[in-house]
Amino acid sequence: MPGLMSRLSLIFKAKFSKALDRAENPNETLDYSYEAQLRQLQNVKRGIADVTTAKKRLELQYTSMQQQVEKLDGQARDALKANREDLAREALTRKAAVEGQLEGIMQQGQQLEAQQQKLIDGEKTLQAKVEAFRSQKEVIKAQYSAAEAQVRITEAASGIGEEMADVGLAIQRAKDKTDQMQARANAIEELTATGALEDYTSSGDDIDRQLAQISQTSQVDDELAKMKAQIGQGSGAPKELGGEEAT
Repeated sequence: MPGLMSRLSLIFKAKFSKALDRAENPNETLDYSYEAQLRQLQNVKRGIADVTTAKKRLELQYTSMQQQVEKLDGQARDALKANREDLAREALTRKAAVEGQLEGIMQQGQQLEAQQQKLIDGEKTLQAKVEAFRSQKEVIKAQYSAAEAQVRITEAASGIGEEMADVGLAIQRAKDKTDQMQARANAIEELTATGALEDYTSSGDDIDRQLAQISQTSQVDDELAKMKAQIGQGSGAPKELGGEEAT
């Protein structure tokens, strides 16, 4: 049983593969692959746009926090001028916290910058590959179309195509039917001539046919007698060679 199931599985896979091979169109496959590469390229470009947007947001945040640092620094100076060291200390403490955040934002910006450049380089490489594939795709499609047309022309000229094969079978069937009909006509004619098959379309009956046959036979006998007389082989007794008749 396992051997039978294995054979059935193999047969099914072989037939399924053959059906897929017939259904697969190289032109459609190439176009689909090209569209898939274009989608990948579009995703890369979208990623570049997202990274660029994130980097711009960080730059705006960095600028805003720098302004906040400058403001806190100014507040600390004004507090010292007003002999409010406590306020100056508070302002400088906040300034230090903001500057710490600026350091983190700067590192994030550098990471985004590196990621952006990496995506840009990858986009250029992918763009070149897509363009090369597009050119190769068109060449392959043209070659396939030419080969397909050549096959059709050759099949039509040699009669090995499926349609031409059907036409050839139809012609052979017509010839077979024609031969069969001719043989049947000859058989009917022979049976009618020998009297084995009665001809209901004839005006005479069986006696008339027999008399006509006797008349035809008599005519043949008369012609045969005349021919014998003409060549010296009449109905008389033959003469002896080199002698006279006996007394």
